[in-house]
Amino acid sequence: MANKFDPSDPEATGSSLPGQDAARQTERTDAPPRDRAVREDVFTSLLDAQRLAFAPVAFAVAKAMRDQGVLSALRFGGGDGRTIEELAEATSLSDHALRMMVEASLSFGLVHQTERGYALTRTGFFILNDPMTRANMDFVHDVCFQGLLHFQEAITTGRPSGLAAFGEEAAGWDTIYQGLSQLPERARKSWLDFDHYYSDAAFPPALAIVMKDEPRQILDVGGNTGRFARAACDADPDLKVTIADHEGQLALACEAMADTPYAERIDGFAIDLLDETQSFPVGYDAIWMSQFLVCFSEAEIVSILRRARRAMGPGTALWVLDTYWDNQRNAVASYCLHGMSPYFTCMANGNSRVYRSEELLACVEKAGLRVTAQHDGLGRAHTLMRINRA
Repeated sequence: MANKFDPSDPEATGSSLPGQDAARQTERTDAPPRDRAVREDVFTSLLDAQRLAFAPVAFAVAKAMRDQGVLSALRFGGGDGRTIEELAEATSLSDHALRMMVEASLSFGLVHQTERGYALTRTGFFILNDPMTRANMDFVHDVCFQGLLHFQEAITTGRPSGLAAFGEEAAGWDTIYQGLSQLPERARKSWLDFDHYYSDAAFPPALAIVMKDEPRQILDVGGNTGRFARAACDADPDLKVTIADHEGQLALACEAMADTPYAERIDGFAIDLLDETQSFPVGYDAIWMSQFLVCFSEAEIVSILRRARRAMGPGTALWVLDTYWDNQRNAVASYCLHGMSPYFTCMANGNSRVYRSEELLACVEKAGLRVTAQHDGLGRAHTLMRINRA
């Protein structure tokens, strides 16, 4: 009978003192095949744990390699790779800085060693060129990175404690959205680029569905800079849109639409969406909410949906475009959504997250509404729900 496996045993887990034969960490030839397989699996798990432990370090190196032109220099170095001296000439970085980052990147998966020097891996290529990876990385770096130092405070207080990273005034905001127009320029740009990257791909197929109802007036709740409002007006030259949002957000929208043809067909309605006493305006054929409800707790979602219900006429449709981690086509999309979820708790408002689709459906039912149609797989990760009064 094989000995019982003990994960706390350093030899069993593969942990060893520096200098110990690496082969001994993953395979002991005197052990039965089953025990060797278990040890190899545990060693893989131990390595995964170290990747998490050093994840901020790997992130910092990857972003510096991208921003300082190292990945680009490696990409155009050919299959034989480039030497440290060639990289120094291409980037103007010191030999020390390059050697430190490139050698670390062997373990971080960005580069591999060749007979001549170093070459880019496929992962390094995606860090350099993939627009989704760039949007995610800039968002995490410029919006979330320092704020996540306050993550444990956020999960114990229910407040967006990470906003303190943006200064004393920001620390007093109830949500990031009320101060989005006041964020440092780079953080605001990365936030908007991130938001637009995901929404822009979903708007065309979603609009094709919404416009089948031929709405004349749409209420865009939580419309940010008015990106959907402009897309909707492009789709129908007679359509009018009202953006309902914080005053700061409306200022961004007005700034974006100044001196454009949209100014005559898009107006704003200032509202604190967390104030249950503030009602939505009425008289609209459709109410639109895009990447919006995920920004709130379930109780707040129900409150917002109830106010939407009160503003809906007999023929009004409520359209909700959002992302749900359980409703994705592949592991990459699910991973991205799980990666976004802590932002909503730490930075957005302290009590929201990326939800499962069933959780949103429960909120819809509590609000006295019902989903009458659902369209999955729009854009990169979105689901569009048509909701009517129950």
